[in-house]
Amino acid sequence: MEPTPPTADDLVHLRRCVQLAREALEAGDEPFGSLLVGPDGAVLREDRNRTGGGDQTRHPELDLARWAAAHVPAEVRPRCTVYTSGEHCPMCAAGHAWVGLGRIVYAGSTAQLGQWRANEPAGPVLPLPIGDVAPGVPLSGPAPELADELRELHTRAAARG
Repeated sequence: MEPTPPTADDLVHLRRCVQLAREALEAGDEPFGSLLVGPDGAVLREDRNRTGGGDQTRHPELDLARWAAAHVPAEVRPRCTVYTSGEHCPMCAAGHAWVGLGRIVYAGSTAQLGQWRANEPAGPVLPLPIGDVAPGVPLSGPAPELADELRELHTRAAARG
């Protein structure tokens, strides 16, 4: 399933995700931020990366999936949308699919992140696109309108080491 472009309404939520990514970077974490939005368009929860303490599983997308599993009825989850500053990594994509959440809308793609951070050592997990990990999840992204801002955040994160 090929991703569709984000809509104007999606961009509102994606801009908040980028703000959360900036907050994460300023707190010493990697620059990622995410929102869980209910079927009625209300933000149910938001989070940012919290890996600075050494737990590399503290991605906001996975934390939102865990929260949804505990607080959102199973029959409602497929109608929820996760907005995120960066395309889910394989761990987060799997968590999203296992919990049964719906659409994912991302501002920056895995391919873009790879270009922006090409000079950094590779991580322990292959940077697979969401569709390769969770092929049934509807996707929208990336958002070209936010690429420059995201590139700047990831360039700052890479320079910090």
